[in-house]
Amino acid sequence: MNAFFKLLFGQGPKTDFRHLVDSGAVIIDVRCSAEFEAGHVRGAKNIPLNDLNAGVKQFKKNQPIIVCCASGIRSASGKSMLKSSGFSAVYNGGGWKSLESKLLKK
Repeated sequence: MNAFFKLLFGQGPKTDFRHLVDSGAVIIDVRCSAEFEAGHVRGAKNIPLNDLNAGVKQFKKNQPIIVCCASGIRSASGKSMLKSSGFSAVYNGGGWKSLESKLLKK
């Protein structure tokens, strides 16, 4: 797979999401509210992708942010949007179920 697409879809170097959360990272789920209500990572904040630019004003630009969705496509877009807005520590967590399993691993 092309290196650009690996990075875009969060398949680059492995990220220790559990360590990020333990260190204060915020998880933002960019799915619509109905999808979020049907299931989400505990502690995640729901800011739908269309509302992301306005919704993240509450966070500091250097605060680590993990973006997740259903499959990783919207979260890749969300990561790109946040990076373009000046956020420096943004990670694509991919699909929320996958992210949740990574956070629960000991």
